[in-house]
Amino acid sequence: MNPQKSVRLLEVLQGGTDFLKKNCIEQPRLHVEYLLAHVLGIPRLELYLQFDRVLEERELAPLRLYLRERSKGVPLQHLLGSVDFFGRNFLSDARALIPRPETEELVERALTYKEAKRILDVGTGSGVIAITLGLENPEAEIEAIDLSSQALDLARQNARRHEVTRIRWHCGNLLEPLEKIESIRPFDLIIANLPYIPHNDIPSLAREIAFDPIMALDGGESGLDLINRLISQSPKFLQSGGYLLLEIGKNQEQEVMQALREHHYQEICVLPDHQGVLRFIEAVQP
Repeated sequence: MNPQKSVRLLEVLQGGTDFLKKNCIEQPRLHVEYLLAHVLGIPRLELYLQFDRVLEERELAPLRLYLRERSKGVPLQHLLGSVDFFGRNFLSDARALIPRPETEELVERALTYKEAKRILDVGTGSGVIAITLGLENPEAEIEAIDLSSQALDLARQNARRHEVTRIRWHCGNLLEPLEKIESIRPFDLIIANLPYIPHNDIPSLAREIAFDPIMALDGGESGLDLINRLISQSPKFLQSGGYLLLEIGKNQEQEVMQALREHHYQEICVLPDHQGVLRFIEAVQP
């Protein structure tokens, strides 16, 4: 999109779409709409009522910068500084994994456990799972753990943004922080969206993925290093009859089910996401 002193909004949309399309960005028109609405400070759909609006250079300059960054693969969510999750808007940046739509389905499943009043979110990242469960289930006591102090800073910002004050945040590796808490009460639900991508597969992922923290992606050689460790650690912290609920990668369900059986979990169930991929596994602590 060439610099101009003024140009109509519709022309900007068309030019920006062509630019992103040439740079192999999926859904180029939609991304231009989000970025332009962000620059102008208006809802995206409002753009359709302002096609003839003339944009000045002071409005075009930041848009050009955003388009250049997006063309390089910088995620839309990082440019906007936020992401929508479960009908709410959360801060999003390079400190934590961008929440994916499948994880909304993980939360939907968690909300079916009506008796779960003590909940632990492992690998909380930006905090969207813990905060959403807290908002949807106001009576629940929620704790959340992440290895990254930067991710926890973002999670706390999101908690303040949504005025959720009762979550206890812990920094550490999987369930190790709980070992230091005397008389920790067991949980009714442990939920986790841990890294599950095999280490050697990471370089071949979409270029946008490169902007996520590597520790939020790398599941070790098999992709299941952290998930298997959580499976082994969780029985100590789960109530009898409590649930372990995991998000996993494609074609990992058989290995995860075997690990759950080896640690004596019961009622093991594999659930598909909306695309039909076996994405979630739940199991019950005997």
